[in-house]
Amino acid sequence: MIDLHKQSGLPLLWDPAAKQIIFKDETAEHSVPPSDIRRRQDMYEVLYDRQSAEIEELYYMYREVALAHDCDLIRQKGLRYDITVIVPGTLGGEYVKTAGHYHPEKPGTGLTYPEVYEVLHGRAHYLLQRPQPEHPGQLESVILIAAKPGDKVLIPPHFGHITINPGDDYLIMSNWVAREFSSIYEPIREAGGGAYFELYSEEGPEFVANPNYQELPSLQRCPVTSVPKLNLITGFPLYRLFQENQEAFNFLVYPENYVTVFEDYLQQLMAE
Repeated sequence: MIDLHKQSGLPLLWDPAAKQIIFKDETAEHSVPPSDIRRRQDMYEVLYDRQSAEIEELYYMYREVALAHDCDLIRQKGLRYDITVIVPGTLGGEYVKTAGHYHPEKPGTGLTYPEVYEVLHGRAHYLLQRPQPEHPGQLESVILIAAKPGDKVLIPPHFGHITINPGDDYLIMSNWVAREFSSIYEPIREAGGGAYFELYSEEGPEFVANPNYQELPSLQRCPVTSVPKLNLITGFPLYRLFQENQEAFNFLVYPENYVTVFEDYLQQLMAE
């Protein structure tokens, strides 16, 4: 069993044998829906090696995880709290990853919805890519952020993203997101994956450019960057943050009110 209580702020366990998230306090009223499983065949179009077949079930998504007494308030705030578990290993030498997606634009704002992730267990590589405004088929920037347990990673407006498990253990992460939108998978699927594929090598991870992207920018490695103005600080669980401050994630639902904060975050992220 992998105990997630300290990092998540919820009495959660990951059971590797049963491959499921469970509450370790069986008397507590809670909501953990069945997982949505992403299998290898679901990821066929975005894999580096489409013939690889080493692993069948790649990751498990649990949407709307919560303590029962928090469920109504989370919905009223227009939010959703999810947990994703990505298995360790490689497919044709490529580390297991998520399918990758973009976020839709919030009507009338000119901004796409942001999202925030928190690593609960294992190691994560977040690959962020931003299309050029006037040429959506070309990318303006590609960023890689390496994160460990307790780290928070903000996906700012206009970025698509893929999460990679570069470690030899399960990668377990949570996220908060506005519940009003659905992820957009088609652009990354049509491009045959993200801007770069992360492959295993004896010398360390190797990043191979996806030839389906035109004029691909170089990969910029950026550190985890705290965002104090949004209360995104390493070590303090995001679920507990919501319990203590129900307005803490307003930036996910009303991104138009936080444009300057997002711009400052990107400048700091790219400068370090």
